[in-house]
Amino acid sequence: MQEKVITLATPVFFLLIFAELLIGHLRGRTGYRANDAINSISLGVMSQVSGAFFKIFQVGIYAWMVAHIALFNLSPTSVWVWVLGLLLYDFCYYWLHRMGHEVNVLWAAHVVHHQSEAYNLSTALRQTSTGAFLSWIFYLPLALIGVPVEVFIVIALIDLLYQFWVHTEQIGRLGWFDRVFVSPSNHRAHHGVNDIYLDKNYGGILILWDRWFGTFVEEHVDEPVVYGTRSPLRSWNPLIANLDVYRSLWFDAWHASRFLDKLKVWVARPGWRPADVAARWPGAAFDIRREVFHPPLSTASLAYCLMQFSLLLLVTTHFLAAHATLSMPLTLLYAGWLIGGLWIVGGLMQQESSHYRLLESLRLVATAAAILSTQAWFGGVPLTPSYQVVIVAWCVASLAMTWKLFNLHRKVHGHLPDH
Repeated sequence: MQEKVITLATPVFFLLIFAELLIGHLRGRTGYRANDAINSISLGVMSQVSGAFFKIFQVGIYAWMVAHIALFNLSPTSVWVWVLGLLLYDFCYYWLHRMGHEVNVLWAAHVVHHQSEAYNLSTALRQTSTGAFLSWIFYLPLALIGVPVEVFIVIALIDLLYQFWVHTEQIGRLGWFDRVFVSPSNHRAHHGVNDIYLDKNYGGILILWDRWFGTFVEEHVDEPVVYGTRSPLRSWNPLIANLDVYRSLWFDAWHASRFLDKLKVWVARPGWRPADVAARWPGAAFDIRREVFHPPLSTASLAYCLMQFSLLLLVTTHFLAAHATLSMPLTLLYAGWLIGGLWIVGGLMQQESSHYRLLESLRLVATAAAILSTQAWFGGVPLTPSYQVVIVAWCVASLAMTWKLFNLHRKVHGHLPDH
């Protein structure tokens, strides 16, 4: 159900993004960079694709608990069950979100949402692909009291969809609304790396939880919010975005000399490192005035990346609709094709290695070869000769553009200069 709703809501998301972009342009402050927006939406696509494999965590365990250990048999037709369920869900979300900033292994998943150094509606779509592994634990109280599965699924969607609109700089303070509900102003502060804003405003729908538990902060006019994380990702690679903090935690745990430190790495607050590891491999100091990650890319190259990304986004809607009817090997292959494409587009946008040009070439050749040999799309969807010609022609034209636009004579990095 969630996949269907998200798929149906996607055109609305993009319509609102376009409206925000237009309003920002008229005001002279769009807040958008094409490469950053592509990266954020790519991570949202990956989250949906990976979610097809993690339903056991997202719904399966919850459904089993309701069926076997729920204390009450609550009716899905009762209004108060829906109201209570939404309030309890938002309360549980507050603690999941808060722990996502206070426990390393949970931060490793949640960090994806904070990596963008811009703040706009595309940032809302920037979601983790690994959060499902542990997030389900925080919603078990709802299963224990017997909130029906169908109610849980819908209120989870309500809580998720509500949070889309608060990711904008185009809406200012909203008076009394800011004091009760999560609003754009409240959530802008949550995304800040400034000392005053760090680790605040965790609510999903209600900001009251933060006011009651001492984690609320107002957005200050004299303290502009600086977005991102204190350990900047500096990459458009969606795979690295999802795995970067896990990789750092594993590195520290592997090299720590004390066994307790090897365990503590995973449950400590973000930023904590074993003393012996930090001494041997000190991290870079945080600089709030750092240059925003924006590697140079020609207009034509960016247009190519945007076209390929748009096609991958369109095909994702078919994957989400069809994966339930596919065999697991075919589902994995389809998901790999989509995620591989997003990974390659991210690499092309950085223009830091000619390897991505080769990978893109292999992807295009493999796609064309598969179409010609099977005369069908993933899932056995038969393609007429005219459709086959169109897809193969697209692959051939894309292959030619790849070698023309990304013919690197030197490496171009988007990182800060050494001096």
